[in-house]
Amino acid sequence: MSMTFSGQVAMVTGAAAGIGRATALAFAAEGLKVVVADLDSEGGEGTVALIHAAGGEAIFVRCNVTKDAEVQHLMAEAITAFGRVDYAFNNAGIEIEKGRLSEGTEDEFDAIMGVNVKGVWLCMKYQLPLMLAQGGGAIVNTASVAGLGAAPKMSIYAASKHAVIGLTKSAAIEYAKKKIRVNAVCPAVIDTDMYRRAHEADPKKAEFVAVMHPVGRIGTVNEIASAVLYLCSDGASFTTGHALAVDGGVTAI
Repeated sequence: MSMTFSGQVAMVTGAAAGIGRATALAFAAEGLKVVVADLDSEGGEGTVALIHAAGGEAIFVRCNVTKDAEVQHLMAEAITAFGRVDYAFNNAGIEIEKGRLSEGTEDEFDAIMGVNVKGVWLCMKYQLPLMLAQGGGAIVNTASVAGLGAAPKMSIYAASKHAVIGLTKSAAIEYAKKKIRVNAVCPAVIDTDMYRRAHEADPKKAEFVAVMHPVGRIGTVNEIASAVLYLCSDGASFTTGHALAVDGGVTAI
């Protein structure tokens, strides 16, 4: 299986920390130039600094993926800096629900759908023409195992991730003959700063979350980064429209 890359520029949204940062670093380690995008300027610049410290090349662009003008600006900055975008990982997302469906608020719905769905749609809307003009590319969107089934007490989040998979599959078919592949990665629970903050005060809950995965633990950011790089690589040249579960066996139950 080949993990080689034929292009030279990767774009990662939500790259200030967690899965996004790990994937940006992984792209850079493969010799790619990286466009790091996030609302968190300090975190985003930190990701760029880590890439530079390892001898790589990257720029940071502050971007609210729910705003058309800011996404257009992100694409323009990428082209100005590096001339092209070969690979895109649309990873920016939020999860802010705390209760059952009937307890959700309109503000929660709008915020989750705005970032998780509109953000992915806007990024692809402007990435696809760039890739079409340069003769090809690959896109990976962050969905979730919540997009492959139910997620009690996270109904809006689950709906948003089902929507991401729908966008992914539709775009994949639209551009299948244009040398542009579009896939999604579907993580289960991953060890991020957000996860640790949520479970530090409740070790028993953290233990339960770990054992709910058949492998007996939660995933790591590097394991998701590896899946993203595979889906972007030449080794996945016959893979498009796929939602890849990286979940420790959760969806096999």
